[in-house]
Amino acid sequence: MSLVRDIQEQGFGGIPHNAITAKLEDLVSWARSRSSWPASFGLACCAIEMMATGAAHYDLSRFGMEVFRASPRQADIMIVAGRVSQKMAPVLRQVYDQMMEPKWVISMGVCASSGGMFNNYAIVQGADQVVPVDVYVPGCPPSPDALIYGIIKLQNKIKHQGWSRDQMALIELKPRVVEDM
Repeated sequence: MSLVRDIQEQGFGGIPHNAITAKLEDLVSWARSRSSWPASFGLACCAIEMMATGAAHYDLSRFGMEVFRASPRQADIMIVAGRVSQKMAPVLRQVYDQMMEPKWVISMGVCASSGGMFNNYAIVQGADQVVPVDVYVPGCPPSPDALIYGIIKLQNKIKHQGWSRDQMALIELKPRVVEDM
C-alpha cells in the first residue's frame, strides 16, 4: 500500500528506481560498463601484472572482463601496459583505430603514463601522446589490485557517461524501406 500512497502523493516520482522504471540510457550505460572486453597491449613488465589480474586469484570475470581479446575489432577497452617506444607508437594507434566505438583506454604503469625513467629519444613520454587515455593506473609495476581499481573507475566513468550526439546518430530509428527490383 505504501507504493500506491507514494504515487498518489508524489506522482511517478514516488516509484523506486528499478529495471522497469529506469531510463533506457541508464540501462544501456550500466550494461556497457559491466560487459567490456579488453584488448591487451602488453609491452613490458607491466604486462605480467596485467596477466596476473586475469588469473584465478583476482578473477576479472567479476567485472565482466573474462577474456582478453586478441582482435581489436572485438574489444572496447585497451590496456596499455608498459613503455611505448617510437617504433611501437604507430602500431598502438592502428590497433586503437581498429577498435569498435565506443572505446576506452587504460594506461597501466608509470612508463605508459609518463615515459617513466626512460626519458630518451626512443620512448614516447606517455601513451596519451598517441591515443586518448581515460584512466591512469600508477605504479612501477602496478599491482593487480591497482589495475582492478582502475577498471572499477573506468566502469564508473562509462556508467555515468551519457550518449553523445555522435552515438545517437549511429542508432538509426527510421524504418527501412525495401525497394522493389
